[in-house]
Amino acid sequence: MGLSIGEVAQRSGLSVHALRFYEREGLFANPVRRLSNGRRIYHEEDLEWLAICTKLRSSGMPLVVIRQYIELVRQGPGNEHERLELLRQHETHVETQIRELQDTLAVMRLKVRIYEDHVARGEADRLWNPSHPAAAQAGTQQECHPPEGT
Repeated sequence: MGLSIGEVAQRSGLSVHALRFYEREGLFANPVRRLSNGRRIYHEEDLEWLAICTKLRSSGMPLVVIRQYIELVRQGPGNEHERLELLRQHETHVETQIRELQDTLAVMRLKVRIYEDHVARGEADRLWNPSHPAAAQAGTQQECHPPEGT
């Protein structure tokens, strides 16, 4: 059974505009089919691919690399090693992003603890403020420094 662009938008969480963009950019694994009246018609495998494609995009895979991957898939069997290499490279990229986000989260958690502590003690006014040189000399520079070992 075919799905309309509106149904695909609703089920995929993508806007109609985004779906048209994906089509224009050649990001569907199979060309989008059209009825005799020109209306787009989608199938379940299009939704399955969109779920993968949106994860690749949200994880930072460039459009050009997604297109390379799609082209390899369209070529069929025989290039699995090339597909695997593209996926491995992106996996490494995502792992790097995760490590960077974990480091960022550690800094944010430290800042939250510092603020909670100062607010609870009624000393929020003593938090480091670069526009007041005396604040930096008061020993509250700790707010700026990330935790050791992160």
